[in-house]
Amino acid sequence: MPTGAIVAGGRSTRFGDADKAVAELAGVPMIRRVADRLAGVAPPVDPGGAAASDGEAVVDDLVINCRPDQREAIGAALAGYPLDVAYAEDDEPDLGPMAGIRNACRAASDEYVFVVACDMPFVDPGFAAHLLDLAAGRDAAVPQLEDEWFQTTQAVYRSTPMADACDEALDAGKRKIIEPLFTLDHAVVSDAEIRAETTEHTFTNVNTQDELDEAEMEYQRVV
Repeated sequence: MPTGAIVAGGRSTRFGDADKAVAELAGVPMIRRVADRLAGVAPPVDPGGAAASDGEAVVDDLVINCRPDQREAIGAALAGYPLDVAYAEDDEPDLGPMAGIRNACRAASDEYVFVVACDMPFVDPGFAAHLLDLAAGRDAAVPQLEDEWFQTTQAVYRSTPMADACDEALDAGKRKIIEPLFTLDHAVVSDAEIRAETTEHTFTNVNTQDELDEAEMEYQRVV
């Protein structure tokens, strides 16, 4: 199975002084909630209506992208995890999510990597599996919602081509997260296909304390 990569190196500026990656969501650090979705140990029902986990992992192992100063707290949050966990630290911080994805791809053990942000605790494992199927034989599969916004932090990439494309973009001073896709053979998952496979709730992210409170209420209804 592919590698699951959780990108957690952002500064969480809208969240306050705390690191949202390890903020507790219904008693469990948020990054572990995200990991649980991929490892098949998620709550039995998705409050947003997306497909529930069937108890099977959709990835074989995990790579956590983070800053060096986050490593200890994230390691504690994932202590004893049932999947192998490796770390891809940002050797040069604050280059943005493209650099985080690149570093995760470099550390991935498999040809393909499912990338998800640490603040997406409702990520649908069934949709992750669908993206992995679509990416087979290509360099990437990236969802695109009706608003034309690419969901690059919930997507599948072929590890080496994506890492190389990120390097090229960063070396050219290009920081937009979609830049690497311009040189890759990628499938675009349309809004209609997304809605046929899952719900938009899979992309819900937690950027503020208020959004954390809302997510906690949803989790408390199902656990």
